[in-house]
Amino acid sequence: MVIPGPVRKEAEALRREIEEHNRRYYLLDQPSIPDAEYDRLFRRLQEIETGFPELALPDSPTLRVGAPPLAQFAAVAHRVPMLSLNNAFSAGEARAFDERVRKALQVDQVEYAVEPKFDGLAISLTYRDGVFVQGATRGDGGTGEDVTPNLRTVRSIPLRLPEAVGGAALEVRGEVLMFRRDFDALNGRQRASGEKEFMNPRNAAAGGLRQLDSRITSRRLLRFFAYAVAEPDLSAKTHSEMLDRLKGMGFPVAGERETVSGIEGLLGYFAKIGVLRAKLPYAIDGVVYKVNRLDWQQQLGFVSRAPRFAIAHKFPAEEEFTEVIGIDVQVGRTGAITPVARLKPVFVGGVTVTNATLHNEDELRRKDVRAGDTVIVRRAGDVIPEVVSVVMEKRPPQSVSFSMPVQCPVCGSAITKSPDEVVARCSGGLFCAAQRKQALLHFASRRALDIEGLGEKLVDQLVDGNLVRTPADLYALGLAQLSGLDRMAEKSAENILAALDRSRNTTLQRVIYALGIRNVGESTARDLAAHFGSLDRLMEAGLDALERVPDVGPVVAKSIRQFFDEPHNLQVIKGLRDAGLVWGEGEGRREANSRVSRIFVLTGTLPTLTRDEAHAMIEARGGKVSGSVSKKTDYVLAGDDAGVKLDKAKSLGVKVIDEGEFLRLMEGSE
Repeated sequence: MVIPGPVRKEAEALRREIEEHNRRYYLLDQPSIPDAEYDRLFRRLQEIETGFPELALPDSPTLRVGAPPLAQFAAVAHRVPMLSLNNAFSAGEARAFDERVRKALQVDQVEYAVEPKFDGLAISLTYRDGVFVQGATRGDGGTGEDVTPNLRTVRSIPLRLPEAVGGAALEVRGEVLMFRRDFDALNGRQRASGEKEFMNPRNAAAGGLRQLDSRITSRRLLRFFAYAVAEPDLSAKTHSEMLDRLKGMGFPVAGERETVSGIEGLLGYFAKIGVLRAKLPYAIDGVVYKVNRLDWQQQLGFVSRAPRFAIAHKFPAEEEFTEVIGIDVQVGRTGAITPVARLKPVFVGGVTVTNATLHNEDELRRKDVRAGDTVIVRRAGDVIPEVVSVVMEKRPPQSVSFSMPVQCPVCGSAITKSPDEVVARCSGGLFCAAQRKQALLHFASRRALDIEGLGEKLVDQLVDGNLVRTPADLYALGLAQLSGLDRMAEKSAENILAALDRSRNTTLQRVIYALGIRNVGESTARDLAAHFGSLDRLMEAGLDALERVPDVGPVVAKSIRQFFDEPHNLQVIKGLRDAGLVWGEGEGRREANSRVSRIFVLTGTLPTLTRDEAHAMIEARGGKVSGSVSKKTDYVLAGDDAGVKLDKAKSLGVKVIDEGEFLRLMEGSE
């Protein structure tokens, strides 16, 4: 057969590219493309070699699994090759697999063992007389790397089995991986130390297992799950029985494994695990179907690089790469400013994605995402798509860093950011259209103006119909406007108007809380009202004056000052006054007396008092209960199982008391 020149060149180019990605992934732990792209390259080469068998050279990556072992580790020859699985990417391919199996076995129905496809690193564990003696990676399928010292640090791998397996060797195969929470903690440590973060748990697990210093491996908190033995010699007749035996010997196995019948059972399991996927503690990229009967497995045998009796049904890719068209920012319901990458449309995680979050300015700077960049995008389940990383080799030479705006793109108010926060925010909380619904709901809430009947559905209609832009506009609503809304009868409209009218006479504390100033809760609003006595004095107060209020520190003071420095917010407050809103005001408390100035923080379980009882005793004697420990805290009342608040109190030198001391203190305050 004459092979066209372009086809030969394409095959050569694919072999080189796939081998380079193998080298990057397996040897350097630096993958440069998402899994879905690698799968496409691999399948294209398979198609060419199927059509032109002469191109299936002995060194083709389609005839190999993984990559050669690292030179630093001793080589281990696998007694039984560690082959990979063929993949199915659709229900049709899964049906074809079941049809091939039934035809080869000449049966109408097949029972399958099904389990999640772990997204980790395949390894083999060898035991002699029940003692773990050697562990190896898959390597190229025939020869792997001896990583025994590192595997000894994986605590889920038993070093000695509860029962010796005669004098013969037992070779258990499975997956080393990292739980999501351990991966997040690892990347947190990497960030804190200024080191490069890992792309995904599999990358981190693979790198951990290939450390020459096993002490580093031990800090990765790797896990192991068994899924097979090299030779079925555990007196089991089925794969599921074999896993039961392994579990009984102390090996972790997937808790989500099942046995099902026929293609409908396979596809039902695929759908079930797809729903559970995001809730699992570890990453998976599909499910595995295996003929359950071991004698049928042996009868079916193998093709060149994979068993005929098993297949991996993979989920839609969670990672793809695409191009960043531009970057802009979105304003959330609470004013949070989130940078967003606008993307060339890409199909990932089962949907077409055109936008991906960059989370915050710090994350944007860390990843250095720019317009024109080629990026890897991830979408897992219902999680908002995010940019994982930039493919720096493809960055345009004239690219420029993105500059965060200083004004809100929705309302023009100033964008502010506290030194101790990663999120920037729009300061126009009462005015900004993006925050309008949230601001109105908070304003009408029970502890604020307590406008009965003004709930989420009504607020949606008022805002979407452009009837209300700020809280002050609520008081201009009329019966005709309200009764014309969906599901709003005239009587209901009258009730809303009556509730609005009642809310015109309120208290200073409620008004301050209703404004929705960041970091100002109900308790702080009460303190501000008591200290300043009038809204005007509060609005004019500088940072020093604000910080003289009990439990108001620099962060809270700055939030208050930023809120009242925004002209848009002052316009809304004027509108509320013009609408007839009134609240009682007084001289205020110029200096807090000793009883009122005492601030308590409660933590842990007290011997006889409940938290509510202790709270009531403190407030009855003029004290204040705070939810967090600061330098202004006078006492931390600690019971059993006290948490981080106790640690912070000790670090700040705040006095810690028990229930006995607390009761004596309360008696002295009578």
